[in-house]
Amino acid sequence: MGFIETIKERAKQNKKTIVLPETSDRRTLEAAAKILEEEIANIILVGNEEEIKKGAEGLDLSKAAIIDPHTTEKLAGYIDLLVELRKSKGMTPEAAKESLTSDYLTFGVTMVKAGDADGMVAGAINATANVLRPSLQILKTAPGTKLVSAFFVMVVPNCEYGANGTFIFSDSGLNQNPNAEELAAIAGSSAKSFQLLVGEEPVVAMLSHSTKGSAKHADVDKVVEATKLAKEAYPDIKIDGEYQLDAAIVPSVGAQKAPGSDIAGKANVLIFPDLDAGNIGYKLTQRLAKAEAYGPITQGIAKPVNDLSRGCSADDIVGVIAITAVQAAAN
Repeated sequence: MGFIETIKERAKQNKKTIVLPETSDRRTLEAAAKILEEEIANIILVGNEEEIKKGAEGLDLSKAAIIDPHTTEKLAGYIDLLVELRKSKGMTPEAAKESLTSDYLTFGVTMVKAGDADGMVAGAINATANVLRPSLQILKTAPGTKLVSAFFVMVVPNCEYGANGTFIFSDSGLNQNPNAEELAAIAGSSAKSFQLLVGEEPVVAMLSHSTKGSAKHADVDKVVEATKLAKEAYPDIKIDGEYQLDAAIVPSVGAQKAPGSDIAGKANVLIFPDLDAGNIGYKLTQRLAKAEAYGPITQGIAKPVNDLSRGCSADDIVGVIAITAVQAAAN
């Protein structure tokens, strides 16, 4: 059974409710229909029922709950909740009502905060910033979390590296140029996400264009410092660096470039030095190796809200919904 099939089976065992606010997008509706058909999760669609049904022609969404922000009896409670959460920022009942009824992303996140949904998936037609802004404002970060970050689960076909071709690439979706402390936090969070989703021991490589001092540059120094901080903060997790990519995942290269290491050549969690590297890395792997790319999956928000690539397919959305459900079950 492949990675996403295993995730789907786990989601079915403990069904959660996922809210989908982007109901003007056909791919989102197709994904909802597949999720309901396979009984992976319960689905809430946000929007006007007539418009959703018109957009869903040919799809069976009879088991989905459709919530219209303008007419739901829960609106008053959501307004009160939003005012309470954002009163320090000057939120008024009028402004809360306007936000909830005009921005379905805010409405969806508020549903999660209220406990009426367990998680949210969006981003097929919205930028990452628009998806995560209300999440951070309303749900905030999980206890003990220093930084919210985003990763991709990469499943590479016919690949002997990583966990049978499965990796986490992080941060590949959110933090532009993390400093050493932030990179260390990303490493810790990503290891825990790998353990949760893949179910195998995480082996974390801090990536660079240098392996163990082979190059000198301030960018290398950052990764060296991040590795030191990560080892101190997470002594129970296998973490090492700085490694070039081949030294991190190819056993023969790891043995040559970092002899004596029990991590070099065995990594399954790859921590990129900045967002440029992480984003380019995942897209290269997706397109050239024909890998499945699930994400960007967020880690560190108090309840799971996950972003989508705007180039995603309906099947991609199904995968992210299933991952979100598994995250919610562990919350």
